[in-house]
Amino acid sequence: MTKLLKKLSAPLISLIFLLNMGSAGIAETTVSAEVGFIFNTLLFLICGFLVMFMAAGFAMLESGMVTSKSVSVICAKNIGLFSIAGIMFWMVGYNLAYGIPEGGYIGKFIPWSDGSAVDTGYSDGSDWYFQMVFCATTVSIVSGTMAERIKLWPFFVFAAILSGIIYPIVMGWQWGGGWLAELGFSDFAGSTLVHSTGGAAALAGAMIIGPRLGRFTKSGSPAPLKPFAASSIPLVTIGVFILWLGWFGFNGGSQLAMGTADDAIAVSTIFINTFLAGAGGVMGAAIITRLHFGKTDVIQMLNGCIGGLVAITAEPLSPAPFEAILIGAVGGLIVVYGTKLLFSLQIDDVVGAIPAHLFAGIWGTLIVPATNSGANFSTQLIGILSVNIFVFIVAYIVFSIMKATIGLRLSKEGETKGTDVTETGVIAYAIRD
Repeated sequence: MTKLLKKLSAPLISLIFLLNMGSAGIAETTVSAEVGFIFNTLLFLICGFLVMFMAAGFAMLESGMVTSKSVSVICAKNIGLFSIAGIMFWMVGYNLAYGIPEGGYIGKFIPWSDGSAVDTGYSDGSDWYFQMVFCATTVSIVSGTMAERIKLWPFFVFAAILSGIIYPIVMGWQWGGGWLAELGFSDFAGSTLVHSTGGAAALAGAMIIGPRLGRFTKSGSPAPLKPFAASSIPLVTIGVFILWLGWFGFNGGSQLAMGTADDAIAVSTIFINTFLAGAGGVMGAAIITRLHFGKTDVIQMLNGCIGGLVAITAEPLSPAPFEAILIGAVGGLIVVYGTKLLFSLQIDDVVGAIPAHLFAGIWGTLIVPATNSGANFSTQLIGILSVNIFVFIVAYIVFSIMKATIGLRLSKEGETKGTDVTETGVIAYAIRD
């Protein structure tokens, strides 16, 4: 036995030595430029797939939140807006954002073209795809707010303007190296650039088009729930879970790199904080509705999840886990009280997109300096105000022109019958309310 151990000891010692050398070598080396290019491109494509799947989440959430006589139109709007956004972002949007001069305000009105090279760090096509699905997400926010009274094709026209011009301009101010980037504004994955942009446009549209018929009583309070009851709470819940899943691509992909161990760790941290913020939003809304209103409001819990996710999107990397929960929880509270504010102003937001995306987006962007020492409150406030004011004013003007020319709103008869009958002729549910 002793002789056998002596014979095996030398090879074992050599093997251990080689393994240690190998481990040290792995720790000290970095991947080649081409391998980094491949990993970064895969990050964009895989996370882009997740963000695209959010379109299904928006479609399900909105379909469940509207009344049963308006579901088919919601489906038409969501697949239509995604198609329009993709085409417009190829035609003009991408280069409006990324063709901007350093520190400038607007890029070039030319179509995107692929110029991929290994030294850029990733495939140009993967970047176009990843940025395009962000653009489509922005338009999706507007869809639900104005549901059940806006005509389908005027909405499509606005979707083209928002995705082709308005969103790319504000995107370029920051992510294209424009004046906000030069100023030091920080918005990691788009609490303001995506979510507040969509929310500000939705607010302008809701104010121009007005509430649904009978939504508010003469005293100004919301009408009894029954005529405006959500068609399917399970569908809303499925939609929120899909959005939550997609958000890992939204925030994780915004690390923009996966070619090093540090990048891989960062993406993992972003995933954790994204999850915790969503959970914080759910429980914040659940607790406050129980304490304040006496009942636990499941719709506010679902929208609270979105509010929490929107809030963490401006900075999902630097917060500690407990900070992420708090940021998300405040986002959930903002959704609850933001909804009450809209009711008091008689602004009819069918799905609650304005509190969840605009209000929570403002909160998430403003709180960035609390966890990221590289940002400051004054610069964050400048970015929030400039983006939201610009988007609101431009959207308000566009909706006003459309209202005065091609018309925005269904007739009273059409609204009473429901958008499914008047706009598509396809009834979603055989049994009507």
